[in-house]
Amino acid sequence: MELIHADAALLVLSKPSGLLAVPGRGPAKQDCLSGRAQARYPDALIVHRLDMATSGLMVMARGPAAQRVLSQAFACREVLKRYEAVVHGILEAPPDSEDGWSRIDLPLVLDWPNRPLQKVDPLHGKPSLTRWRILGRETDATRVELEPVTGRSHQLRVHLAALGHPILGDPLYGHEAARFRAGRLLLHAKTLGLSHPESGEWLAFESPVPF
Repeated sequence: MELIHADAALLVLSKPSGLLAVPGRGPAKQDCLSGRAQARYPDALIVHRLDMATSGLMVMARGPAAQRVLSQAFACREVLKRYEAVVHGILEAPPDSEDGWSRIDLPLVLDWPNRPLQKVDPLHGKPSLTRWRILGRETDATRVELEPVTGRSHQLRVHLAALGHPILGDPLYGHEAARFRAGRLLLHAKTLGLSHPESGEWLAFESPVPF
């Protein structure tokens, strides 16, 4: 666990890939980012999560009052979150892109027989929107920046797989050619911007992409 920022109201941490954000079921899944943070800061409380396979920035509140303010900010989409990923194949931006940014607007729902997987479902899915842009191209792969406007479970992973360009190293949504091209999921939460829950000051944090 890397501590990026700490004050009386919040913590900003960098989670490595392979570490749970919160405890799972059973004694073997108790080691997690929130537990490690609470060992040092007993008042630290969860506000949002990252998938176990995803690395990068997470914020935790210090105390219930800060947790309420930060949770409301996430719910009202007042927090800036940007990710970087490498996806399978050569991804092309559609002609209606604005300033290089494109949109994936596909409703998502829990794939109940295969939970915790999610799936695109135009009839029963919840509205889910991702903004993305191309950062560069590699050998049969594309590096992209992603901005989840909504915060559905596995949203970025499902949306990119639905385009036919799954994230490299994704064991849940990647086809075989994509899964085995990387030793981890190539998805990193690199940018986090939010208003301080007490002062209202805008804070911005960056985490270097490790791939």
